[in-house]
Amino acid sequence: MKKLCFFLFLGISFQTLFAQINPENIKIVRDKWGVPHIYAKTDAEVSYGLAWANAEDDFKTMQLTLLAGKGMVGQLRGKDGATIDYVVALLRCREVVDEQYDKVLSPEYKALIEGYVAGINAYAAKHPEEVLVKGSFPTNTKEYTTSTVLSLSMISGVDGVLQKIFNGNIKTLDEFKAAGSNAIAISSSKTVDGSAYLAINPHQPLEGPVAWYEAHLCSEEGLNVLGALFPGGPVIFVGVNENLGWTHTVNYQDKVDVFQLEMNPNNKKQYKFDGKWETLEEKTVKLKVKMKGFTIPVKKVVLWSKYGATIQTKQGTFSIRFSANQDIRGIEQWYKMDKARNFSEFYKAMQMTAIPGFNTIYADKRDTIFYVSNGKIPFRTEGYDWKNTIPGNTSKTLWTSFHPLKDLPQYVNPTSGYLFNANHTPYNATGVKDNLKAQDFDQTMGYETKDNNRSIRFQEMFSQYDKISFDDFKRIKYDGQLPQGKLYFPANTDELFKLNPSEYPDIQTLIENLNQWNRKTNVDSKGAAIFLVMLNYFTNELSKKGEIANYEISKEETIAAFRYVNTYMNQHFGRTDISLGDLQKLVRGNIEKPSWGLPDVITAMHTRPYKEGKLNVVQGESYIGLIKFPKEGLPEIETVLNFGQSTHVDSPHFADQMDLYLSQKTKKMTLDKTEVMKTAVKTYSPK
Repeated sequence: MKKLCFFLFLGISFQTLFAQINPENIKIVRDKWGVPHIYAKTDAEVSYGLAWANAEDDFKTMQLTLLAGKGMVGQLRGKDGATIDYVVALLRCREVVDEQYDKVLSPEYKALIEGYVAGINAYAAKHPEEVLVKGSFPTNTKEYTTSTVLSLSMISGVDGVLQKIFNGNIKTLDEFKAAGSNAIAISSSKTVDGSAYLAINPHQPLEGPVAWYEAHLCSEEGLNVLGALFPGGPVIFVGVNENLGWTHTVNYQDKVDVFQLEMNPNNKKQYKFDGKWETLEEKTVKLKVKMKGFTIPVKKVVLWSKYGATIQTKQGTFSIRFSANQDIRGIEQWYKMDKARNFSEFYKAMQMTAIPGFNTIYADKRDTIFYVSNGKIPFRTEGYDWKNTIPGNTSKTLWTSFHPLKDLPQYVNPTSGYLFNANHTPYNATGVKDNLKAQDFDQTMGYETKDNNRSIRFQEMFSQYDKISFDDFKRIKYDGQLPQGKLYFPANTDELFKLNPSEYPDIQTLIENLNQWNRKTNVDSKGAAIFLVMLNYFTNELSKKGEIANYEISKEETIAAFRYVNTYMNQHFGRTDISLGDLQKLVRGNIEKPSWGLPDVITAMHTRPYKEGKLNVVQGESYIGLIKFPKEGLPEIETVLNFGQSTHVDSPHFADQMDLYLSQKTKKMTLDKTEVMKTAVKTYSPK
């Protein structure tokens, strides 16, 4: 009876929250791939429908993000989850939301979020058996926004900084981390058919809070956009509307600063600032941690200085300062990008610089291509080594304002006719004559200045074409070959290809197979299999040595690596002539299939140990969108997901795109409602 009363109470609460939205006005149209096309009069109603549709497919993952906003991950994930709750408190994610929510967010965006939260609460009320943590619903708009501040903080690299400060003793959840990516935009001057092209090619984890979910959002308020978002996202993060499209890659400018405080030897809570002793702000937070079936209350103290979140360790007292927990408008910026009708409106949205990082590459039907290495980057005082720990005892190092968008490296319509990024330097983004120069920008912004294997290979590919057809465009995007010459891995791998096979009879065949390798990473490649086992071997071995950048692998280490491969393959496979597809698998539930790709090829794949010596792909090629912008009419859109729309094993869309993905093919998508309705499989309202 108590349980029944509890759910009745929740139902009444939810009705109050979403009384302003009538679900009957919202239509969710599922196509044959299960992708939701959501139609309604207002953006808020569409957002409600998106929350509902996403929850139908992956409510479990959505809740992991939502729980962070309520400080309840510890009640689901135990000690590791409580770390997330601690970080939310440490970074004052909720405090910045309370301070800014009614001041900086537009009424339109607040209405959108209210619609989204109402939708997720409605789904939870209708499906209480799927709620992971008792008492976690209903959620509210400020809790939801708190979770987005945390997510953008993680994307900025705060988790890695915290791990270093705590000497690796603090563990955050890997699933929250963003990864690599490719992005390409081609103008009509470079294409055979006179259309602009865009490749959306992020390299995210294939499952979890930052894996992609595809949707089409359409309202009568000017929203008509198709693309991908993370579970729990209220808008499209990478995608295309009727006029333009964009995508992101992770960039590596200096987003987080670490300051060492000068502490009072007579008072461990005081630090010196501009010659005066200041007292650290102190707050006790109450965490709830699930342990052995019980929820245990744990109290932790969080500290704050003028610089920000503060941690005391045996090595000293450190504060971290970054932009992601100083601006809550990141998702609103994506919302405005979704609704932009031309480059001017898109650029105006980008001028918010509320998204704290990410390269952005853009193309549109008017033949504008654009790239900016975006970031919310502070004005820093010159004369300090901002890449390392900074003295936290002077206002000279306490930055308080940010570079406007115009200060950041960017390109509009280069004469070379193309733009690209593969997580490498923004100073190699197009043809040589059009590339920017690092010395022309504020050096304290800390932009990456190096290339990688993908960027070198992209330039090899682009140089082969005077004009590019859409088929050529697909070949470039799906290229799985390492570049010629030196390979850009953390360690110099050149030595691996120099051994004389006849001198080492016990590993002769392995040496011959690697020496003959064409550097392609298709499933039947024997050389790729050898190289992948070696990469994993050196990653483990060199991590023991500390810093591995530019490490020179010796001949002796090369011989040891080949002998490791020999032992590994014989032990697990009974032979050494295995192919990459024998070793590397794409796994979904009980489905296991051979997969192409290696780290840092254009079709990048990253793996973890799986079983019986095999490796499971966990990150890399994920949502793929290939867009053509003809001079007239709507964009022509092709997309594919690595698995499917649903995480439910009994759903027909659990893995229905897997074969398409592995065969490097795509599915046709459209922004045209008439076309969507012609092939609709299911149409319903969210109730």
